[in-house]
Amino acid sequence: MLQPQKAGLAAIAGNGEMIIADAMRAPLRAVAANDSELTWRDKLSDMDLAPDLGEDIGSLRWFRGLGTFAALVALALALLPDFAPLYGMAGAVPTEAEFEESRAQMIMPLALGSDSGKKMAATDAVIALAASPERPSITLMATLGRGDSFARVLQRAGVGRDEAARVTSMVSGAADLGAIAPGTQMQVVLGKRSSRNAARPLDALSFRARFDLNLAVNRVGGALQLKRLPIMTDDTPLRIRGQVGSSLYKSARAAGAPADAIQNFLKVISGQINLSNLQSSDEFDIIVDYRRAETGEVEVGDLLYAGIDSGGKSKVQMLKWTSGGSAQWFEASGVGKTRGELGRPVNGRMTSGYGMRRHPILGYRRMHAGVDFGAPHGAPIYAVTDGVISYAGRKGGNGNYVQIRHSGGLASGYSHLSRIAARNGQRVRRGQVIGYVGSTGLSTGPHLHYSLYRNNRAINPLSIKFTETAQLAGADLANFRAKLARLKAVKPGAALTSLRGSNSQADEPKREIDRLTMSVPRNSRI
Repeated sequence: MLQPQKAGLAAIAGNGEMIIADAMRAPLRAVAANDSELTWRDKLSDMDLAPDLGEDIGSLRWFRGLGTFAALVALALALLPDFAPLYGMAGAVPTEAEFEESRAQMIMPLALGSDSGKKMAATDAVIALAASPERPSITLMATLGRGDSFARVLQRAGVGRDEAARVTSMVSGAADLGAIAPGTQMQVVLGKRSSRNAARPLDALSFRARFDLNLAVNRVGGALQLKRLPIMTDDTPLRIRGQVGSSLYKSARAAGAPADAIQNFLKVISGQINLSNLQSSDEFDIIVDYRRAETGEVEVGDLLYAGIDSGGKSKVQMLKWTSGGSAQWFEASGVGKTRGELGRPVNGRMTSGYGMRRHPILGYRRMHAGVDFGAPHGAPIYAVTDGVISYAGRKGGNGNYVQIRHSGGLASGYSHLSRIAARNGQRVRRGQVIGYVGSTGLSTGPHLHYSLYRNNRAINPLSIKFTETAQLAGADLANFRAKLARLKAVKPGAALTSLRGSNSQADEPKREIDRLTMSVPRNSRI
């Protein structure tokens, strides 16, 4: 009896599920049957405009989603804000009064002569005194700001315009006003004025005009007189030696070498030896341009010499030397190397790069063994670096052609010139004009075809970096060796001995790294 009842209940349940499923499908069948009666708005609302682009790739639905994505990207780019610079009025030169008004509203460091803050006029609540006593003299400190002028500083301190001009003329005869460092402080003493409507007269002015010179202006017998107060200085280079140890940088810093000098030292010697091959027992030798005054100020200059000694013998000796108008590093034998990129042959934009391309005249694909620069007819063409002219004349499809032979197996070629300004065998310098842009040979218009060769094989001109070797000779080599001998004769720490008139030996820093905390870079002073 129980089993037939269970079977009947299962059948009823199954029929119920079918009835519910049919009831859910009925609206869908009705929509499908009446699809032709839907409006375009209903169809658009049912359309999936943002499907998953990872599904049904290549279908109409996928391309519809791709179109939505492209439209959103285009909209975002169209709404991208403009970050172009905002330019002020061209040619509007402010007057002196306008400059002073704008300077009062600038935000500047106090060390550079800040006098920020616009001064407001008194209100009706302020009652002026009938008379007030004045001090017979005023002593103040004025600071020369960046972009400031000497006369303007004096006028801000209270000196009259005419007297400030006279003092400026006197000082300019003793020192270059443009060389006075920003932040230089001037002690100004103003005397008693004859009336309240007149500016106070300048009684005294003192300041440091140069690292080795103080200037003082004093009023003597009613007239201003300038007095020069030279400061004793010492230019002995700073030489620092020590063992490499576990870290060359740390050892050099512990010995008192400036951080900038150590970084330049590592850069120089890394071009001569592998730094990883240095032994802890090797010794470094650093010589830096150094200047100090009897008043205690110090100027630290550039690295002059970089050396590495191993086993009592010099392993690396590099001296900075100026040859041909440019400074570079030379070995003790007088051999120097210059590394860098080649110069630009013409002032113009690159129109065609290196590689395979369809020739504009011949009509088929072939190797374009160079770089084309678009430039107007007659524009000058420059040598990319020093070399010797190995060919200058007509050369087939290249038209008027110039080739320059450089060191290291490199050679550069310049094609389609309108006119050649060099001759065979001529030695040319980097940036020298060797010809002018034209359209000779196989060319569709004025341009320069620039090519580069290494051992007579064409290479991409944009990827090459050159290394040029220079050998000093004659008097230049003799002067070089003399300077090298003078620097190596300097004893380590000789620049740290006390100067005549300086502070006592007990007040001197024990290590150079302690002294550098109160030193300033070259061309700056404290």
